[in-house]
Amino acid sequence: MSDSLIHLHRIMIEAAQLPVLNALVQPFYERVFVRNRWRNLYRGIYPSYAAAQASAPAVRPVGFDHAATARLYRDRPRNLRASDYPVMFWIASLIEAGCRRVFDLGGHFGITYYAMGQRMRTPADLDWCVHDVPAVVACGREYAETNDPLRRLRFSERREDADGADVLLAGGVLQYLDYTLADLLGRLAHLPRYLVIGQVPLHPSRSFFTLQSIGSAFCPYRVMAEPEFVASLEALGYAALDRWESREKSCRIPGTRGYSVERYQGFCFRRAD
Repeated sequence: MSDSLIHLHRIMIEAAQLPVLNALVQPFYERVFVRNRWRNLYRGIYPSYAAAQASAPAVRPVGFDHAATARLYRDRPRNLRASDYPVMFWIASLIEAGCRRVFDLGGHFGITYYAMGQRMRTPADLDWCVHDVPAVVACGREYAETNDPLRRLRFSERREDADGADVLLAGGVLQYLDYTLADLLGRLAHLPRYLVIGQVPLHPSRSFFTLQSIGSAFCPYRVMAEPEFVASLEALGYAALDRWESREKSCRIPGTRGYSVERYQGFCFRRAD
């Protein structure tokens, strides 16, 4: 796509945010949303994951459980964003403090594992388990055959394998799940002591779903009200040690008022003994 066409698309997408222009621009935005190949776009407000999923155009797959999406992000361990560093700081600090079992929820092919391995020496007894959908797990295992010589990375399709982990890492994944983090934790016999959460879209007061176009697929996309999100973890005995903002990400939903999220959040929680 040419630079001039990309610039035109950006102008029209911005115009779709304005109520006075939305009726004129919305048909164009829908075509851009369906044909999108180069950025994250959002459309609609839905009451549930299933409703958002049902609204997805039939021209591409839904979700990450297919080959094209499973092979995304291979450059991420080398090309980190500003919001990746607080996550890495906390994971490194917890490993240094003695944590050895890391459960990487939605960790794709092991993005954070490889990023940390390129920047620090990890202990020999580190057990890093990535949980993801089957297509991603298959690609992750294949990639690890030639890229993880230390063999400290493993994969699981069972989210229940988070039971007893020292640290549960959720970096940019909670918005894609058809369950909440509190739902997952509530099913474990032994809760992780620490939660490190990166790039989660939280609204000041509203919980809802939208639909995201990522280029290779459409994804139901959860946005939680910040008070509800924090309270759900506090109810399980967690308290926030740290929090930060991810200003390079936003969730702007054309044709809506008061639903867009201008920056994402990150947290480190610790559970009382």
